[in-house]
Amino acid sequence: MSFASEPGRDDGNLPPVNVVIPDDARELDRDVLAYRRELRAQRRRERFLRIFRPFRLPESGGQAAIIPLIAACLAISLVGGALLSIITMSPASAPTLSAPRSSAQPASPRGAVTELPPGSVRLEGRTEPVRSLVTSAIALVPANCGCDAQLYRLAGQAVAAHVSLYFAGAGQAIAQLPALVARDGLGKAVATADYDNVLTAAFHPVGLTVLLVYKDAYAEVLKGLSDGFRLAPTLGELRLAGAGLDGSQPA
Repeated sequence: MSFASEPGRDDGNLPPVNVVIPDDARELDRDVLAYRRELRAQRRRERFLRIFRPFRLPESGGQAAIIPLIAACLAISLVGGALLSIITMSPASAPTLSAPRSSAQPASPRGAVTELPPGSVRLEGRTEPVRSLVTSAIALVPANCGCDAQLYRLAGQAVAAHVSLYFAGAGQAIAQLPALVARDGLGKAVATADYDNVLTAAFHPVGLTVLLVYKDAYAEVLKGLSDGFRLAPTLGELRLAGAGLDGSQPA
């Protein structure tokens, strides 16, 4: 029996199909777009499968083939982290270098230590024993010394250390002492006339000689001072006994 003449049937005995043919082809645009989207998605899946196919097939190494890829990604991450830490390092956390030794302040000069000699000197019209001039700096000034700059520097350091300061001279230098005290003494130096050459005979000064006298009348003798001499550390020790190091008198 043939059903070809019946609606929705054909000679192949296929199920009925409701086919609607639109009057305007533009009504099929949505179906065409959906079809194309499906084709693009299928192509993306195929590309993805082609890329990762070597890691999935047993003959290509299977799971073992992904190990080099993981190692490469880890290496890239480590290098990137190291570069980022260097770039973001702040100046405060950056390593610092210690200052060169040449930039340090010059060391205080040291000289021989000996006891002040017996005898007396004249201080502003009065006679005083030499050994009473303790905790002080005594500058033995030769005649026409031309040492104003050194005397002024000595006065500044003695005033800062709160120790007594004496400008002493013998012979022709005695008459020059008041002017030196006025120019270079900062109002603290005392003119000391060595009429009996007590200090000159004991220390034989050559040029400007400085005595740093401790409280027990032992003195450190400094000769040939440089223009930039720095006596502040030793001046701060003059209230100690002897050389100011261990409290004992030097031999």
